[in-house]
Amino acid sequence: MKKDLISLADLSPDEIWALLQLALSLKAEWRQGGNTPRLAGKTLAMIFQKPSLRTRVSFEMGMIHLGGQALYLSPDEIKLGQRESIPDVARVLSRYVDGIMARVFAHADVVTLARWASVPVINGLSDYSHPCQALADLLTIYEKLGRLKGVKLTYVGDGNNVLHSLLFGGAAMGLHLVAATPEGYEPLPEVVHRAQERAKETGATIRLLRDPREAVKGADVIYTDTWFSMGQEAEAEVRRPIFRPYQVNAELLAVAGSQARVMHCLPAHRGEE
Repeated sequence: MKKDLISLADLSPDEIWALLQLALSLKAEWRQGGNTPRLAGKTLAMIFQKPSLRTRVSFEMGMIHLGGQALYLSPDEIKLGQRESIPDVARVLSRYVDGIMARVFAHADVVTLARWASVPVINGLSDYSHPCQALADLLTIYEKLGRLKGVKLTYVGDGNNVLHSLLFGGAAMGLHLVAATPEGYEPLPEVVHRAQERAKETGATIRLLRDPREAVKGADVIYTDTWFSMGQEAEAEVRRPIFRPYQVNAELLAVAGSQARVMHCLPAHRGEE
């Protein structure tokens, strides 16, 4: 039976931890002279509705390091759901490749791909979830701090797909999660509820606040994102004054304390983070 990666809410804490441990071992192996070609003869199709520097490079280089190859499909080439229905795209690609990574606007599109594909589907980003970003962030935190359980991670800014995945992943790994968001830009209630249910199992905690200064006190990690993402450019002038009080700057870091580390999922707009 195939295994998709659509949302971290779909994975158990043990599965997330196993992925992080696998990533650590592959990194160590690469540093020691290169990876065993575990994916020799395998091809990953990469569907991009939204362009990305890090998503393309990381997936493509990952396949190369492991002996496989990646096939880049641009927005103009595939026009997901326009030139062809998503079920047809999923069925056709499944005959040619061994896996599909899709970076899409609407979460429903990657869900539909996974439903109709007979090969594993990875969510490279959707408007609801960004699971690979959160996995990479959890790995970074573990590498830098030596632990995940009990780490206080404070997210400051827009309650978007990145925050959703951090809530799912952080709750599974036992983090103390705090999110400071402006009114009207909170994470989805359904996401918060699912994360809280998982937190009951792992000892994680979740707090939603308005005041970023209160949120960052004692934080081990302060995480932020851009004030408006790709596709939200028309909202830029409305969003700037709303998010300016949520800027992560020297003043806010002074409140947090010297132990705090800052993370940003990128791309960063200078002065708007």
